Amino acid sequence: MERTFAIIKPDAVAKKATGPILDRIEKEGFGILGMRLVHMSRADAEGFYAVHRERPFFGDLVNFMSSGPAVVLALEADRAIARWREVIGATNPEQAADGTIRKQYATDIEKNAVHGSDAPETAAVEIAYWFRDVELV
Repeated sequence: MERTFAIIKPDAVAKKATGPILDRIEKEGFGILGMRLVHMSRADAEGFYAVHRERPFFGDLVNFMSSGPAVVLALEADRAIARWREVIGATNPEQAADGTIRKQYATDIEKNAVHGSDAPETAAVEIAYWFRDVELV
């Protein structure tokens, strides 16, 4: 079993897509080890996305992620990272495959509904950023 980290971003929460996305997570066979509704502060978002600090989109990303509530999740499944990334689709919803979460709920490349870890090391860091071990079931 492998763990991955996911976020249902503020745009999807505002669209009332949280329930359908959680339903999809369970239907795809992921176990939910941890889940929290958060409203990221600017500092939270800056810390979480620090790897992108030098990128031109960093400021917009921080503003967006701190603009409203989001749901952070620790997920588990066989090949969880690759499988979750398949389920969510390409970062740009215009390039996302039909049936993916981003194709269904994302507005554009910046407001793309969900996040998913890209590697085991990233997943471990991202999960630890939002959850203490005792909060994971």
